[in-house]
Amino acid sequence: MAYELHYWPCIQGRGEFVRLALEAAGADYLDVTREDGIDDMLERLGAPPRPAFAPPFLRDGDLVIGQASAILLHLGPRLGLVGESEADRIWTHQIQLTIADAVAEVHETHHPIATSLFYEDQKPEAARRAAAFRDERIPKFLGWLERVLGANPAGPRHLVGDRLSYADLSLFQLVEGLAYAFPQATERALAATPMVVALHRRVVSLPRVAAYLSSDRRLPFSEDGIFRRYPELDG
Repeated sequence: MAYELHYWPCIQGRGEFVRLALEAAGADYLDVTREDGIDDMLERLGAPPRPAFAPPFLRDGDLVIGQASAILLHLGPRLGLVGESEADRIWTHQIQLTIADAVAEVHETHHPIATSLFYEDQKPEAARRAAAFRDERIPKFLGWLERVLGANPAGPRHLVGDRLSYADLSLFQLVEGLAYAFPQATERALAATPMVVALHRRVVSLPRVAAYLSSDRRLPFSEDGIFRRYPELDG
């Protein structure tokens, strides 16, 4: 049975971290809202007894899993995108959660007060939040990932062990999103993190990932998603 991915159909958002894993593994999956619209997703979203808080959520048979990091924790062993040991699985999950923290902070740069307000309603606050993010947090997050790569006993080609994991794919997506939203700040940070840059390039060159990125299944970044390009926020 194909996996069923439920996410908003017109943005990459948090669903893209799951989609990249499915695509890189060549998994059989249905991108439900892109095929059938959002009605089924909205109906399932609040379904008892274990309702998902928000998209993305994944249906695997009778199991429904919300939160991108939890979905990847479930998919990793099934798709061959995590090491076999418990230590590798937990470490990969920890890296994923840290990337999720970075993504949440990206969203706060253009919505620092409330998600219910438009960006235009909170521009002064967004400018202050973005300045701290681009000057302090982008270098900190990418610098930490650089240290993880440098400390990997199997070498810096991957974040965990000696093979591709979903954390590698998520690093790629984080770098892509940061480069879109904060091109100048990200370029400066990447100049100090060559192993992150090298891993990003290796992920791009993977045949299935390259095919996905060149297909119409890969939506472009936009100012409706998490990673938004507002030039004034890039300093």
